[in-house]
Amino acid sequence: MVIRPIQVEDTESFFSMMCFLDNETPFMMYEPDERKKTTDATELRKKIDEAISMGDFLLIAEESNNVVGYIWAEKGRMNRILHTAYIVVGIREAYQHQGIGTNFFRELDEWAQENGIVRLELTVECANTAARHLYEKNGFVVEGRRMKSMKIGDEFVDELYMAKLL
Repeated sequence: MVIRPIQVEDTESFFSMMCFLDNETPFMMYEPDERKKTTDATELRKKIDEAISMGDFLLIAEESNNVVGYIWAEKGRMNRILHTAYIVVGIREAYQHQGIGTNFFRELDEWAQENGIVRLELTVECANTAARHLYEKNGFVVEGRRMKSMKIGDEFVDELYMAKLL
């Protein structure tokens, strides 16, 4: 298992992994096959290039040249939120509970301190106990609940707003 910064050349493998996650778990933003209808690899390539050029944090976990997980922290762009970063994490189910998330967050903390980030924040569906445990283990606390923030099938789902102050 290799954990490393993403390169623009990783776009295809990264896009495939994200689509796989969309189909594997209800805990990501996109529904199954929705990403393929609304996004393409070219658009994702532009986002990755922008993230790299803006100094955002984007790591991938890779096994046998296949991306199996990622963490993406986007720094605040406006002056009043330059000290913050919003995080999205995705790890394929077969690769969870192997230390990838812990390594991601250790690297994230180092990056945050080097870049003057004081606040890390994310949202997590209330039912996603594995992710919530990972976040709490890495110092995140619940700040609030976003009621009916998502709709999965016919049911509304609440999310927790979590943050870590450095």
